[in-house]
Amino acid sequence: MNKAEVLEIRKQFTPDRCTIDRICGCYVDGEKNKKLVFKKAFGSIPEEEMFKYLDIFKHTLSGVFGKSLINLEFPIDQEQEGGTQEFLLRLRDSHLEDDALIDEFYDKVIPNYFAEENYLIILVHAIYDIPGMTRDGIEMEDASENIYDYMLCSICPVKLSKAGLGYNEKTNEIEDRYRDWVVDGPAKGFLFPAFIERNADIHNMLYFTKKQEDLQPEFIEALFGGRAPMSAPDQKNLFQALVENTIGEEADYDVMRNIHENLNTMLEDHEEDEVHFELSKEDVKHLLSDSGVPEDRMDYFDHNYQEIVGEVDQPLLVTNIANTRKFDIEAPNVVIKVKPDRADLVESRIIDGRQCLVIEVDDHIEVNGVNVRTFIK
Repeated sequence: MNKAEVLEIRKQFTPDRCTIDRICGCYVDGEKNKKLVFKKAFGSIPEEEMFKYLDIFKHTLSGVFGKSLINLEFPIDQEQEGGTQEFLLRLRDSHLEDDALIDEFYDKVIPNYFAEENYLIILVHAIYDIPGMTRDGIEMEDASENIYDYMLCSICPVKLSKAGLGYNEKTNEIEDRYRDWVVDGPAKGFLFPAFIERNADIHNMLYFTKKQEDLQPEFIEALFGGRAPMSAPDQKNLFQALVENTIGEEADYDVMRNIHENLNTMLEDHEEDEVHFELSKEDVKHLLSDSGVPEDRMDYFDHNYQEIVGEVDQPLLVTNIANTRKFDIEAPNVVIKVKPDRADLVESRIIDGRQCLVIEVDDHIEVNGVNVRTFIK
């Protein structure tokens, strides 16, 4: 899925557009006990309560692709009878009317989902009547062609409200505030099937995690049936390890600047792409070589890749390994912060036999907020 496809589904989570027909829930305590199970027609929920549910669903489809939103393609064997995809398909096709299937779903989630606090599993079913679209992207109200029959799951922490004082209107007193259990925003969730090219794709699902460093591989594997993907922080650490091990102890500043600039150029060139831009093993190898890593050091790349990544080619999302927010240079007692798109302002030079960083400046410099001259005549 891409941003436009996610946005189209998110737009359905408003009272006037909502097509959700059933909602199920299971409240689980910290000991993995089911404390409450419910199932009802979504339209029967009071309006104020409905707004809060819709807000949860919007947040379950929020975030950056490759970080909080992750596309997962089911392994072929999981589409056979007894597989994870086959089970989710049966659950969706039941329109959440089959109590036994719903209980089986909870029993798949609870043993594999790690949470230190209580949490609420919310599962909804909806059928979206997909409108036609003009060539310039305008919806055609009376030109519906297909339907998108789907489920959305949100897992929300349930926390005890903070202790404190409050005003009691009945007694007109300031007193100890009543503490109750509050449903927080979603920590995990998924959309099945995926909505790709404005149609249901039963071979894919979209996974959501609030904390990108906490994918919970066991939970993904229990629902998805395949190998859990690598998290965004892990991809970044892997890439940095590859770079460091390949370049070695003689890392050159200009090479690192070139890698930074080349990655950001890739992002700019593929900014309009609907498919998220990934680098394969060979792409990473070409990136390092094109950025000026010496040939004698590139001879170590294949060995380093196998040592760090393994035999399997692990694609890396450019958005996960490129740093578009900062370009920092640190040395003992000195930190230089440069705008990420102006790394060219800092050069490495040998001056009087010493390696120096030369910073190009214009006629405006501030020191502790005070304007100073750039040179003395």
